[in-house]
Amino acid sequence: MASRDDFDRANERAKDLRARIPQAVSAHYDRKTGRIVIELSSKLAVSFSPADVEGLDGARPSQLTEIELSPSGFGIHFPAIDADLYVPGLLEGFLGSQAWMASKLGQIGGRSRSKAKKTASRANGKLGGRPRKARVAVGAPPRRVVRKGPGRRESPRRREPA
Repeated sequence: MASRDDFDRANERAKDLRARIPQAVSAHYDRKTGRIVIELSSKLAVSFSPADVEGLDGARPSQLTEIELSPSGFGIHFPAIDADLYVPGLLEGFLGSQAWMASKLGQIGGRSRSKAKKTASRANGKLGGRPRKARVAVGAPPRRVVRKGPGRRESPRRREPA
């Protein structure tokens, strides 16, 4: 059960957060630009594409028109898709969880077609390509790896010449 001190500490943290971070005073979906626009108490307007935000990335424009603000001004709710955004998180530059952002960045990096990436891919292919994941039976001893030259590894099972 929460004590009176717990409530007092929580109220102090909320007061500190309100003093440091601006709150949302209005939010709307701009159909013309396809962006969500949030007006903050600091007179700053923040806009972003729904495709860049976890939970909104698959939403249709009709699902984004109704937006509710939390009484504190720190939360934004989209009732049609039951999605919530945390304003301090948006202002810190996070438009989703770390895992979600990492997957998005990985997708972007995977689409890269730089000369360096092509060269590295060709060199990796000449060495036999991406190593296969070893299937290890439960309780089996670890596979022995034989080193051939500086920094090179070769499995004890040799490949047949092509």
